[in-house]
Amino acid sequence: MEREKLFEELTVKNEKKIVLAVMDGLGGIPYRDGKTELEMAKTPNMDKLARESSCGLAIPVLYGITPGSGPAHLSLFGYDPLKYEIGRGILEALGVGMEVTEKDVAVRGNFATMENGIITDRRAGRIPTEYNRELISLLSKEIKEIDGVKIILKSGREHRFVLILRGDGLSDHVGDGDPQKEGLPQKLPEATSPEGKKTAEIAAKFVKRAEEVLKGKHPANTVLLRGFSKYPGIPSMEKIFKLRPAAIATYPMYRGLARLVGMDILDTGETIADEIDTLKKHWEQYDFFYVHIKKTDSYGEDGNFEAKVKVIEEFDSLLPEILALKPDVLVITGDHSTPSKLKAHSWHPVPFLLKSDYCFNDGLSAFNERECLRGSLGIFPAVEGMALMLANALKMEKFGA
Repeated sequence: MEREKLFEELTVKNEKKIVLAVMDGLGGIPYRDGKTELEMAKTPNMDKLARESSCGLAIPVLYGITPGSGPAHLSLFGYDPLKYEIGRGILEALGVGMEVTEKDVAVRGNFATMENGIITDRRAGRIPTEYNRELISLLSKEIKEIDGVKIILKSGREHRFVLILRGDGLSDHVGDGDPQKEGLPQKLPEATSPEGKKTAEIAAKFVKRAEEVLKGKHPANTVLLRGFSKYPGIPSMEKIFKLRPAAIATYPMYRGLARLVGMDILDTGETIADEIDTLKKHWEQYDFFYVHIKKTDSYGEDGNFEAKVKVIEEFDSLLPEILALKPDVLVITGDHSTPSKLKAHSWHPVPFLLKSDYCFNDGLSAFNERECLRGSLGIFPAVEGMALMLANALKMEKFGA
């Protein structure tokens, strides 16, 4: 029996509430004084929960595989990321509220800095969002169509934007136009199959036209394109899991991913405190809440160990406000690891904590990687986390006679 069909048959509706709090890129590896960011952080509230909860380490995709945020989140939402491969572009497009048709190819864009043909900053110094909007307005006026394909642009946050190519005969069989590291030459999108040739050529022309328009706009004088994708078919969380789900996230990509699996997207402010206020405001309306904390990942990618520690500590200080709502199931985890030491996503498993009235009390001394290794959940696939949440919320019936 297929996984989705099994859940459709076993899950039931009830009034119990689940909160999935995802600190993006939470996991780390020993770095400062031989400690991870979680080990260094002062987290009395999560440490207390670790004594009262079931804990373990979750593998986002497979052992040794470094996941992107898309597949890592799909796993947490209970979808096999190897079955549902979703490009970053479609997630960003949905996240910023763009309409996507069957003709479209959506692409995630970064403003970047290039000097003498070499990419010196893939994020253009994380330019302010307001400046991003000015640049997108300029590009939209100057580049409306390429070879009969309509060009649609919309700003994201900081250096990010979304490009939609709309026309006939387009394909998402296009590789990323991003060298992935500073100090390497500019890379243009290339087709990964004959079907992608037209799309790749148009995308490359867009990059060159954008560079002409952005000439002199330091630090944002070029663009990097990646995540070419078309709209996928994916069943909703309501259909499979009988949930009324809502998402609280500040970054477009994560709102897009949540919308893709059928979550309602709740308007929220920029801070963790704002997100928790949004959770309180809508508490009676839903039975599943996904709360996304972004900056743990951002600072990990920047190699800023101390700042990542502070975000973890900030979340911990606000955790009692979530606990005061008395969720029937609370999970605290990350979608993947982003160790400051690596300045990138990694393959390392992610700490996972589950609190309910029906879980084992592992009695761990703290919530961190090494302690979670001793927990009752062991090391397990993240895609199984949803089943654990549903079971602990008594939303799953018995399988078989």
